[in-house]
Amino acid sequence: MNTIITIGRQFGSAGHEIGEKLANHFGIKYYDKELLTRAAKESGFCEEMMQGHDERPTSSFLYNLVMDTYSFGYNSASFVDMPISHKVFLAQFDTIKKIADEGPCVIVGRCADYALSEYPNCLSVFIHSDEKSKIKHIMKKYSDITTEQKAKELMIKKDKQRQSYYNYYSSKKWGRSDTYDLSVNSGILGEDGTVKLLIQFIEDFEAKGGK
Repeated sequence: MNTIITIGRQFGSAGHEIGEKLANHFGIKYYDKELLTRAAKESGFCEEMMQGHDERPTSSFLYNLVMDTYSFGYNSASFVDMPISHKVFLAQFDTIKKIADEGPCVIVGRCADYALSEYPNCLSVFIHSDEKSKIKHIMKKYSDITTEQKAKELMIKKDKQRQSYYNYYSSKKWGRSDTYDLSVNSGILGEDGTVKLLIQFIEDFEAKGGK
């Protein structure tokens, strides 16, 4: 096993659970929130700060100005003046590459597919689902979400955040099929059926020898 699997996901599509099951099946490491813990350790930022900016873009005027004016990277003389959200993104970006260099793993969200776009052993997957299935999953997972309306509102809010974050930092479009190697509707086969499908896809990819 030499493949790095990145998973983009709609909120409520069970992308987290599917990623975990894939990692368990192949006996490889799994990173979701774990990535924030590691990025915090390696960058010196506190974990609360990482979580506060996790997959959330800012639309402040200053932020846009800095993004337009300066190039990416710690080497830029402007790094000191960058907004904290930009620094957090760069810290995560670095950590994603370090993790990928260590060996096969599953990484969920955080523009990982974009960060690893040059890696021939990286497979990018997007998990989406129908509204009914997502609402059901959200209500089952979060005990404080007690109505379908609340589940729907949270789903729309989270997906907007993820989409804005991804589209802001990446040169691709979040959720669009041609952004990923494979896009799957988990509502059709369910969690385990989707895992089974992805295992087959990954094994065939490995047998072919990567990209």
